[in-house]
Amino acid sequence: MDMDALKRRGLVMLGCGKMGSAMLEGWLKGALEPNEVWVIDPNPSDELRATDVRLNEDLPEAPGMVLIAVKPQLLDDALPQVTHLGGGDTVVLSVAAGVTIARYAHDFGDGTPVIRAMPNTPAAVGRGITALVANEGGQGSLDLAARLLDAVGQTVRLGSEDQMDAVTALSGSGPAYVF
Repeated sequence: MDMDALKRRGLVMLGCGKMGSAMLEGWLKGALEPNEVWVIDPNPSDELRATDVRLNEDLPEAPGMVLIAVKPQLLDDALPQVTHLGGGDTVVLSVAAGVTIARYAHDFGDGTPVIRAMPNTPAAVGRGITALVANEGGQGSLDLAARLLDAVGQTVRLGSEDQMDAVTALSGSGPAYVF
């Protein structure tokens, strides 16, 4: 998938807290228009409401991407709102810490392209490093995911999902601890 296809089909955000808001702010500075983004958030901030994105509206039938940006402890309640979008070529991009590609493949369907991303705390202010890894189906969309996540800093690609735990421990928690 490329940016033109994403703009044409739309991007759905499940959750738009601190990290999601930081990404959305970056995207709306030039990569995406507000009418190309659907956000599902039960308690939208005033800042989110002011963006003119499609907030809690009916979702497109086959968006280009679904960004999972909810806290892992909320995933079981939130995910059913978007799992019907799986099984096709809609890419699932997750920034939910600790949630594996296998979990998303199970919930969305085995044929779903999935990219797991782990941004660190400085990403919330546009200065982060985000690690990326994808299942086989998501490999073709890694460039797009990297371009989108560049809105909050730099991206690095991992060789395997096994490396994500180390990234989470060092890159994810380290800057927060120092801060």
